[in-house]
Amino acid sequence: MRGGGGGGIPACTDWQQQHSLTVHTQLLIKFAEQIICNLQLSQLKHNRLYLTCLTDRTAPGRRQRRRVGRGRGGSEGAERFSYTGGVSGRKRDRGAERGRQRDSFPPGGFTELHQRTSGVRMSTQVSAEEMEEITEAFQKVDVDGNGYICASELGTLFHEVRCPMAGYQIRELLQKLDRNNDSHISLDEFTAIFKDLKDDKLAQGFKTALNKKEGIVAIGGTSEISSEGTQHSISEQERFAFANYINSSLEKDPDCQHVLPINPNTEALFKAVADGILLCKLINLSVPDTIDERTINKKKLTPFTIQENLNLALNSASAIGCQVVNIGAQDLKEGKPHLVLGLLWQIIKIGLFADIELSRNEAIAALLEEGESLEELMKLSPEELLLRWANFHLKKVGMSLSNFSGDIKDSKAYYHLLQQIAPDGSKEDVPRVDIDMSGVYEKDLMKRADCMLVQADRLDCRQFVTATDVVSGNAKLNMAFVATLFNKHPALTKPEDQDWNVASETREERTFRNWMNSLGVNPHVHHIYGDLMDAMVILQLYEKIKVPVDWDSRVNLPPFKGGGGHLKKIENCNYAVELGKNKAGFSLVGIGGQDLYDGNETLTLALVWQLMRRYTLNILENLGDGEVAGDDLIIAWVNKTLAEAGKSSSIKSFKDKTISTSLPVLDLIDSLQPQSVNFELVKTGSLSDEDKLDNAKYAVSMARKIGAKVYALPEDLVEVNQKMVMTIFACLMGRGMKRA
Repeated sequence: MRGGGGGGIPACTDWQQQHSLTVHTQLLIKFAEQIICNLQLSQLKHNRLYLTCLTDRTAPGRRQRRRVGRGRGGSEGAERFSYTGGVSGRKRDRGAERGRQRDSFPPGGFTELHQRTSGVRMSTQVSAEEMEEITEAFQKVDVDGNGYICASELGTLFHEVRCPMAGYQIRELLQKLDRNNDSHISLDEFTAIFKDLKDDKLAQGFKTALNKKEGIVAIGGTSEISSEGTQHSISEQERFAFANYINSSLEKDPDCQHVLPINPNTEALFKAVADGILLCKLINLSVPDTIDERTINKKKLTPFTIQENLNLALNSASAIGCQVVNIGAQDLKEGKPHLVLGLLWQIIKIGLFADIELSRNEAIAALLEEGESLEELMKLSPEELLLRWANFHLKKVGMSLSNFSGDIKDSKAYYHLLQQIAPDGSKEDVPRVDIDMSGVYEKDLMKRADCMLVQADRLDCRQFVTATDVVSGNAKLNMAFVATLFNKHPALTKPEDQDWNVASETREERTFRNWMNSLGVNPHVHHIYGDLMDAMVILQLYEKIKVPVDWDSRVNLPPFKGGGGHLKKIENCNYAVELGKNKAGFSLVGIGGQDLYDGNETLTLALVWQLMRRYTLNILENLGDGEVAGDDLIIAWVNKTLAEAGKSSSIKSFKDKTISTSLPVLDLIDSLQPQSVNFELVKTGSLSDEDKLDNAKYAVSMARKIGAKVYALPEDLVEVNQKMVMTIFACLMGRGMKRA
């Protein structure tokens, strides 16, 4: 499954390989892993998308019986059912029920655990020395020290092993583990878990690992039954990395000097974002010109102008593809750590990955493998391209990576990668850099990593990771480090023997892609045609516009394996078109499922546009009295609002040429929030294209600043792109209805 953004429990078979966690206890990891494996089917009821949990590697749709070994509490003939891609959710649920009848929770070797967690005689099973170790482990998880592990503490555990779970999942999990329904895991229950793990030799050395558990800070904490999810864990490593990145990136920005430099060892980062200025600057750093700087309130800030800055930051973040559904301006004002870190990572990642894209860097074509087409290369995510790039260079020294966690912990791959990409002096004004490889022979991994980072610094690439992050295999921060290496020293040459015709992403495609990503679709959309060809994202969008999707019997779920995988995808595409015609009432004349699968640009965009339009109009209908929203209604509202505010502007349609000046939009914004627009900055009279674009940039940012979630771009106003112009006025209408 692609990374990017999005949720879903990681596959049990590759979880530890992807996230080598030497600084965390094996006891807790195994405890979490066993629970995760059993949660896979139950999660399907909440999120039927992109489950990669089922470990059998059989053809899609085939049901298998797998003999489960006799656990000390299990039955000899216990059987478990598992299903792979292509099987409906209803069949999976029936299989899960049959599995539960044969093999009770917890699975496998954990069967006896569930039977002996109450009233058991631990003294005959656990030695005094073991009991001391158990107590220490229990206390590590029991954050509040009340003698029980509650939901919030269980949530902290899963976050620490890099598998964060939603609040409802934690509560369901606790109910399954808790036999006496007291909403806690007792020491007896924990002891039983430990004993089972000791017998399986999976907890050897856990005491040492426990003593190394660091870098996670638990915050918050109220009732474990709260629907909010009450305890959040934040990574000190991420806080440290992001603070340093911001310090180095914005150190010369005069508007940020009141919060810079940020002390990475304290919680200063969370206070630094409170007025919105730093966030706006960071967004423009990742995607230049997203925010017109003239709209940022910088001096003599008040609670109201701070609110405007935060509105501007959040709506602009959404416009570049960040998911901000659960983040409000007040959360940022209060500096809620887990929300701040989550938003910062999304913004930073977008900037880091911006040029890891074939259409923006044609030299990436050098990474083509034998027999691979350009189209196949273009479908790779930035994460996959980064790994391909690293291996392209490491292949020259007989090395390879499969991840940016466990495989890089000894720093050897990094040393050789630095050596391969270091400037060789062949380019004018770029001096040669010879990487000192002596540190690779250092036996102490921390010292070796430190020496490696000194060499990275010589390439101006010492960013995001510390020696500890390398040795511990922090996947997120190491990926950011590798992205920095790629962006500054790609060391790729575009193949000259072939004629490349790589089309850049259009503005319309980018707007649609960012809109989809901001809604939290899974997987993250990197390439609009390749990532929609199985229709999974489109089906999620139908749910966003309140068109029911029959996930149980009509949708083939990934992974799509074997020769019939493409047929499963086409079936999904056919269903997506059927929903559009029969349930959503879309105009899809001449569009078939095969067109979506083939990535037909015109026809795919026709469907996506109708999804976005319906989503926008639904917002208006929800805010209104149920009246069906449409173009005529929006235009009438615009003209009425302008007239009531005494403005001279008006529009006849969304193709009205006066819209190219952005004056009707700016007048409407000022009508909704009087005196918000500084008309001294607005150009009037006979306008050049440059003048029009200047007005449009100001108008789009002002719309976001007053609370309108605008996805369209300034160029859409200048060119009077009818579709996108409609969304701008509709979003402003929604803003007006909210305040009415």
